[in-house]
Amino acid sequence: MGEKLNEIIGSISSFVWGPPLLILLVGTGIYLTFRLSFLQFSTLPYALKLAFSRKQDKKSEGDISHFQSLMTALAATVGTGNIAGVATAVVLGGPGAVFWMWLSALFGMATKYAEAILAVKYRDKDKRGQMAGGPMYYLEKGLGMRWLGIVFAVFAAVAAFGIGNMVQSNSVAAVIESNWNISPWITGIILAILTGLVILGGIRGIGRTVSFIVPVMALFYVGAGLVIILGNLSLVPNAVGLIFSDAFTGQAMAGGAIGVVIQYGVARGVFSNEAGLGSAPIAAAAAKTDYPGRQALVSMTQVFIDTIVICSITGIALVMGNLYMNGENGAALTSTTFEHFLGPAGAVIVAIGLIFFAYSTILGWSYYGDRCIYYLFKSQTAILVYRVVFVLAVALGAGASLDLVWGVADIMNGLMAVPNLIGLLGLSGVVVAETHRFLKQMKAEKQGTAKQTDDISHNG
Repeated sequence: MGEKLNEIIGSISSFVWGPPLLILLVGTGIYLTFRLSFLQFSTLPYALKLAFSRKQDKKSEGDISHFQSLMTALAATVGTGNIAGVATAVVLGGPGAVFWMWLSALFGMATKYAEAILAVKYRDKDKRGQMAGGPMYYLEKGLGMRWLGIVFAVFAAVAAFGIGNMVQSNSVAAVIESNWNISPWITGIILAILTGLVILGGIRGIGRTVSFIVPVMALFYVGAGLVIILGNLSLVPNAVGLIFSDAFTGQAMAGGAIGVVIQYGVARGVFSNEAGLGSAPIAAAAAKTDYPGRQALVSMTQVFIDTIVICSITGIALVMGNLYMNGENGAALTSTTFEHFLGPAGAVIVAIGLIFFAYSTILGWSYYGDRCIYYLFKSQTAILVYRVVFVLAVALGAGASLDLVWGVADIMNGLMAVPNLIGLLGLSGVVVAETHRFLKQMKAEKQGTAKQTDDISHNG
């Protein structure tokens, strides 16, 4: 029965993530990139400066700072996708899959920018005065399609238990059992308790926690990866060359299946950075910001950091190690590769990195589900029930079937994307108009002629 169920889930996942959705995801990014005149490239330095500036907007409407919003979005995306997902892409799609992860991310930055600008523009307040926003709100208020907003909210609320919960706790339990022989159920219970302690405090508690965890864990993991790359520079040219050549030939794959290379590269890239899925704009909507465009630039950097930086570290190290055809997959392959270069410490680094990556993902996604439940029921009681069930799912996910959990997560990912992409395409004119408005403000600020906007909200 279990094998049959896994087979069914796998077939549905393959259908959902077939060429039509991948073309729609990347195509939307390309379309927005041209409509925005390649804004993600021209404004990236300013966007990074804005995201990490100590001077954060404190007077505009919102619940958390630009930095906390970015860290919440990063917390939700920097997870097993960066360690296990990249390894899966390389094993199933070959080294060339890394190139397609990069390409989808570069266009995905425009998608993420558009998601955030609409999330801030159409955000609302709940009964407690906290911000509520995301695709469900711009689908309802921007396109007048509340039914489609409900569809998105349902998919996202369910997805929160997959990609944002059980997949993560399952991966943590597996790596802890492998390294320290601790029962998955014990890991699940501890993770559940730690999750409950944070999410009961809402977005402010989540924002404070992930603002500490995410930078530390990212620097820790990236630092180890750079030690591997810089310590073995002679292997880098061949590895990068193989990534580029295999991207267009698929020669590292049996039969040279170029379509498979592209499919796994794009699918795992999206699984990692979530551009186009509609999850991150929920965090963007909570940010204190005077212009939607300002927060949108900050949100855009999440894709760059997640895929272009962190996933690249994993991908290049995996290709350098050349162990991806030895039968291992997922986090185990990444762990073996790091151990190959760094000795026993390498496996420990991957294990610790995955634990913190996954825990922060659980925290970030708990907020996404929280806002979707509020949209559907407009009830604080429903939110409390959701949080309790979410915490219990963390414990249960630790001992669940990995194939089943990954399959369900992939399906929900794809289903979320469809209504969100409809919203982005339908409201692309609004995105362009808001962008022009903010670019004028940016120009005025550079020239020193900008009006004081500290006490004025420009969100609508």
